[in-house]
Amino acid sequence: METKVKAHVAPWKFEEVKTLKGLIKSKPVVALVDMMDVPAPQLQEIRDKIRDKVKLRMSRNTLIERALKEAAQELNNPKLAELANYIERGAAILVTDMNPFKLYKMLEENKSPAPVKAGQIAPCDIKVEKGSTGIPPGPFLSELKRVGIPAAIEKGKIAIKEDKVVVKKGEVVSQEVANVLNKLGIKPIKVGLDILAVYEDGIIYTPDTLKVDEEKLYNDIQLAYQQAMNLAFNIAYPAKEVLPLLLQKAFINAKAVAIEACYVSKDTAPDILAKAYAQALALASKLPDEALDEEIKEKLSSQPVVEEKKEETPKEEEKKEEEKKEEETAAAGLAFLF
Repeated sequence: METKVKAHVAPWKFEEVKTLKGLIKSKPVVALVDMMDVPAPQLQEIRDKIRDKVKLRMSRNTLIERALKEAAQELNNPKLAELANYIERGAAILVTDMNPFKLYKMLEENKSPAPVKAGQIAPCDIKVEKGSTGIPPGPFLSELKRVGIPAAIEKGKIAIKEDKVVVKKGEVVSQEVANVLNKLGIKPIKVGLDILAVYEDGIIYTPDTLKVDEEKLYNDIQLAYQQAMNLAFNIAYPAKEVLPLLLQKAFINAKAVAIEACYVSKDTAPDILAKAYAQALALASKLPDEALDEEIKEKLSSQPVVEEKKEETPKEEEKKEEEKKEEETAAAGLAFLF
């Protein structure tokens, strides 16, 4: 008769899963963060900065997965269990009341520059800029040349002759390149808590969704608002933001019609009188001097002289062209007589 051996599970693991489940249930936003590459001093500094806004707990990946699935089952929330699919590397549970976008921004702002290590994948192009290194001549000059960095001795120091990309984004950093970058004091990466995924209200957000270009977003919203205002104004949509402009336009149009129709009101009277005055002066300017009194003559003399260029109508142009042709024909006929 075969005897089944029951696997022994350490009691502390049950307690850890219980603690993690309590943490998961305590806040509406649950995140998985990767903290594998964060040095202990920087991790402690980050935790001190965010302590009042989030709760963070490191644990084994297997226990985090178990806690997520059990919490999801107890809450009857299958979507929460899917968060376990994003566990990788040195994962930790983070819970907060902050919305996922604010959480992502806060964690990004609390990252700090760090040297790159051999074997790491470059998160961006790593460039060495030209200029003096401040390092005296020695073996380091050869090290620079071995990794493809043009260098020479200038004023008793090693100088880099031109800007050089030593590692492209996505490439693996070699040991030689890592050594050179460290000696130059170049810290091309930022270390901190990297979000793997965030759960909130039935939705799982990944870093590519949470990374928002705020300036572009602001400009897009501003442009959309302006376009919406223009459309609403042109179709006379009576929104509260558009109504003042529509009323202003209606007033201007109504006043223009009233002035043209000589409808006298307190708003149009000054414009109608000004229009009548201008027309009267224009008419007076067509009359002979003896028909005008001194006051009118004085007013006419003070008016700017505008020379109006008389445009010839197409018929007048055609008539002149025909007259010109007739003159040319007559001239040619006279020439035959001699």
